Amino acid sequence: MAQAIRAAVFPVAGRGTRFLPATKASPKEMLPIVDKPLIQYAVEEAIDAGATKLIFVTGSSKRAIEDHFDTDPELEQALTSAGKDDLLRSIRGIVPEGVSCIYIRQGKPLGLGHAVLCARSAVGDEAFFVHLADDLISGNPPCLTQMAAEYKRHGGSVVAVEKVRPEDTSSYGIVAVDAGDQNRITKIVEKPSPDKAPSNLAVVGRYLLPAEIFDKLETTRRGAGGEIQLTDAIADLLVDSPIYAYSFSGKRFDCGSKLGYLKATVAYGLDHPDTGTAFREHLRTLLDDE
Repeated sequence: MAQAIRAAVFPVAGRGTRFLPATKASPKEMLPIVDKPLIQYAVEEAIDAGATKLIFVTGSSKRAIEDHFDTDPELEQALTSAGKDDLLRSIRGIVPEGVSCIYIRQGKPLGLGHAVLCARSAVGDEAFFVHLADDLISGNPPCLTQMAAEYKRHGGSVVAVEKVRPEDTSSYGIVAVDAGDQNRITKIVEKPSPDKAPSNLAVVGRYLLPAEIFDKLETTRRGAGGEIQLTDAIADLLVDSPIYAYSFSGKRFDCGSKLGYLKATVAYGLDHPDTGTAFREHLRTLLDDE
């Protein structure tokens, strides 16, 4: 029987250059969607799926992430004195009791595969989640919870996928699947051109992988962009063990792009209990003015 997933790895060492100058001194993962940063949505999703060990693979200028998940006694005291109990609960409950945060520095920017490899000692020899915070997915239940249930069902590794336009395959890892075998992946290719893509099923920022992936990453040569690609290591893992593509239930926002980030802000703003009604009326006013 598949074990519960306890560790979640968050590769957060990227520079976020698409959002400069906003990300010059603040990590892209700290960009807010309404009133919470992207990385907090990611952490909440992992905790909901049962993760109790949160492993952040960081780079320079990422101290704000560590500070966000640390306690702030002065702020808590100020909120207590002001009687702002709701706000106090919102910051005290970011990391629940029994959940630990581990921070590992990725010394060189050698790609997603290298970032995951940096977490090896913290993960140990169990299966684990990899969560890319700038892929924000709104789902009920959350995407990682869905994937954990899928893993429990068949015991194989799981990667989240969704269909993309054929012309966009060069921006993703693309998989081919055996639909007759629970969507078992038969091939995975990193950023193929449309004429070489095995399908239009793109891997998005959620993975549930076995510890054996670390051995594959140790021997993976640099691939696209001169980086160690997680996709290439997954391709090697396919030879030894089954990996399944999972079409999740929910809406994905690519918050690594400005347009995707704006779409997420609008969607979450409309759904937020404090802003939804007034924000909807504001958008209607803008449309009427046109």
